[in-house]
Amino acid sequence: MSRDALPLSLGEGRGEGTRGARTPLSLAVALATATLLLLALGTAVGSLGWEPLWSADGTASRILWEIRLPRSLGAWFAGALLGLAGAVAQGLFRNPLADPYLLGSATGAAFGVAVLLVVIGSSPAAASGWVARLGLTGAGFVGAVGAVLVTLGLARGVQHTMRLLLAGVIVGMVFGALSALVMVWVPDILRSMQAFLLGTTGFLGWGAVGLLGTLFVGAVALAIAFSPALDALALGEHTAVSLGIPLRTVRIGLVGLMALATGAAVAQVGLIAFIGLIAPHLVRAAVKPTHRWLLPLAALAGGVLLLAADVLARWLLAPQELPVGVLTAVFGGGYLLWLMHRRPW
Repeated sequence: MSRDALPLSLGEGRGEGTRGARTPLSLAVALATATLLLLALGTAVGSLGWEPLWSADGTASRILWEIRLPRSLGAWFAGALLGLAGAVAQGLFRNPLADPYLLGSATGAAFGVAVLLVVIGSSPAAASGWVARLGLTGAGFVGAVGAVLVTLGLARGVQHTMRLLLAGVIVGMVFGALSALVMVWVPDILRSMQAFLLGTTGFLGWGAVGLLGTLFVGAVALAIAFSPALDALALGEHTAVSLGIPLRTVRIGLVGLMALATGAAVAQVGLIAFIGLIAPHLVRAAVKPTHRWLLPLAALAGGVLLLAADVLARWLLAPQELPVGVLTAVFGGGYLLWLMHRRPW
């Protein structure tokens, strides 16, 4: 198999993916250009809809730099982490339907946030120290990583991919049920949980941008280091072993990368659907790259998708704002339905 024609794309079939002469570099340039345009658009869209940048006065400029720009950058970084984690998950499990939430991180994050909200509501004075040190984003991150650790425990490590996959499904269902139980037990947290469950970028600031940006750079570097192993895994586990790939070490590293990237993104923006699933497919449909290109390109595509959804969420019904997770679910589900209709099964 050619290194330039790896499998796993839902869009393959009937010659799809061979149109045009687009290269990975040209796609990277196109995605970077789209990012810059969307960042400019994101800083120009406010609570009243479109507000031209050149007409901003002193107060508007402050809103632009302290609210809109960090929100737009944070949305891009969160989407990029989800896109990267989705590409890693699909390569690790060799399954085009794998997504970053496969190991239970999403419902684990929801459970962590729900528990902290109960603590805050039940005893605000006693919980103030915890809130200062941890916060809701910290609770979401801890819950996500905790769920992944439970998954690893049930799967007895990372040796068996199918066992890991099944354990992730079980943990996701259990933590989802626990989150629902907490919300039934303390209905007062339902309104606060709504924003997290539907996804929101409204609380992103420069602190979140710095954290997400730092994690993004480290995650991309680590992912590229593992890209040869993912290329070998695409040919089968026996082939990877024959090529000298240390599967156990590679799996541990990739699962850790998924947990870190997904946990950080979910903790900041809540449960955003389909970004991690769709971004790698869009890249493969365009260029069919090896993982060395696929991983950073999927990150770029994920950033573009979430930033575009964030801009639309602010713009479509201004001055009201749609939950960004609802938009990604609608467009992501529509894209998958289009692929199902287009591809013969």
